[in-house]
Amino acid sequence: MPSYIAFLRAVNVGKRQLKMADARKVLETNGFSGVESYIQTGNLRVTTPMRSVTKVEAEIGRVLSAHAGFEIVAIVRTPAELPALVRTVDGIPESVTHESSRYVSFCLSAPAVERTDQLHTWDAAGEHARVIGKDVLMEFGVPFNEVKLTGARIERILGVPGTARNLTVVRALAQKWGA
Repeated sequence: MPSYIAFLRAVNVGKRQLKMADARKVLETNGFSGVESYIQTGNLRVTTPMRSVTKVEAEIGRVLSAHAGFEIVAIVRTPAELPALVRTVDGIPESVTHESSRYVSFCLSAPAVERTDQLHTWDAAGEHARVIGKDVLMEFGVPFNEVKLTGARIERILGVPGTARNLTVVRALAQKWGA
């Protein structure tokens, strides 16, 4: 059976709380198996007979939303996609000066070209973003709490839902669950 890695959007922030132990249990009682989680930010690995990423996204979102009482968007990648993404990101020279931090925003679908172009022209000191397929590499040379290119702003620019993870987390997930 195929495995998938799901990134839950906007969980465990503010009042949108979902314990990962509960998420694992709910998914396992609703047809998923081998459910694992990594830290509390909504990173899950599941096994299912479903063979469509879109169907897996929809079913995880439906099941967890019903349990949590608020809408949960699940953005899914295959285990092969994470190591490939990390290799791609590692091959891109840093584009901001000073100490920089890198994040990846996983988007539900690939953004339209004109929206991608709009994001690529983002002009704020110490902030840069680059679309890589369905994902966005974000680089910040300013403290994260001062960033103007927030996840919500990226969603508005690209017109697709997304959820961001620090590259350190993405790298750990690629090593732990990648194929």
